Amino acid sequence: MKEISWGFIGCGEVTEKKSGPAFNDVEGSHIEAVMCRTAERARSYAERHGIKHWYTDAISLIENPAVNAIYIATPPASHATYAIMAMRAGKPVYVEKPLAASYEDCVRINRVSEQTGVPCFVAYYRRYLPYFQKIKEIVEKGVIGKVMTVQIRYDCPPREDDTKKPWRVCPEISGGGYFYDMAPHQLDLLQDMFGVITRAHGYHANRAGLYEPEDTVSAAFMFENGIHGSGSWCFVGHESAEEDRIQIIGDKGMVSFSVFSFAPIHLYLSDGMQEIIVENPSYVQLPLIRSVIEHLQGIGTCSSTSISATPTNWAMDCILGKF
Repeated sequence: MKEISWGFIGCGEVTEKKSGPAFNDVEGSHIEAVMCRTAERARSYAERHGIKHWYTDAISLIENPAVNAIYIATPPASHATYAIMAMRAGKPVYVEKPLAASYEDCVRINRVSEQTGVPCFVAYYRRYLPYFQKIKEIVEKGVIGKVMTVQIRYDCPPREDDTKKPWRVCPEISGGGYFYDMAPHQLDLLQDMFGVITRAHGYHANRAGLYEPEDTVSAAFMFENGIHGSGSWCFVGHESAEEDRIQIIGDKGMVSFSVFSFAPIHLYLSDGMQEIIVENPSYVQLPLIRSVIEHLQGIGTCSSTSISATPTNWAMDCILGKF
């Protein structure tokens, strides 16, 4: 597959700011078609971005012979349906995270990918960003020594539109609440460093009553290499407690970093603290999208697949007590 001609299913904010332009920036790749259930949005997106075809149904886009790969940028509940449709049509898939709204749907996607031989990639783009590759380098080179434990802390105040019930807090659409939307990036990063999570449990509650699913979560988990970790998430706290940090603690030091704000990395060693600033590309999904395209062109290998993404859903479902 030399030229990758993408069809977008969904054209929301993520495709405007994080991913969309990157598909045209990589050599041998372009956007051929876009689909949105609202005709005016599909037409507008196509016109603004110079895209030849636009549709209001996914089947028509997938069946377009000029399209040979599919990008799924819809809420998680529809990921499995669209991914399976595309793979059965012989077209590779790049799907937004999380892979699906449940672990069971992830298993379905993997089964069809195996049956058809068509690959499915997942937009866990942070593992490909220079910022996080620097952290992985610090850990792998033993700068902080033997890793003893990992701690996640994420706290933020309620969002202005919480009472309007955005899709991210509708479990039937998103798979859960903000935890199911935010935690996947954190857990995927850590699994990329330490291997899959093999044990996980947690406690969750709805403390503020602004919407249906959980707004606070506490968890403990263990990676396949035996390292233990813990996490605390609160999406309804006071602004004074706002925090976005992961701490990887070793026997010679600690590295502390943010996942969403890209605040400077803090490296703590016996001789003091070092602040490390790493710049990321303008379109944050560009490095991962380039890897996906090179994989499809047969000149590289992308590690962010449906197989690597499935343990993240498993861990989140364990933490939320879904099984």
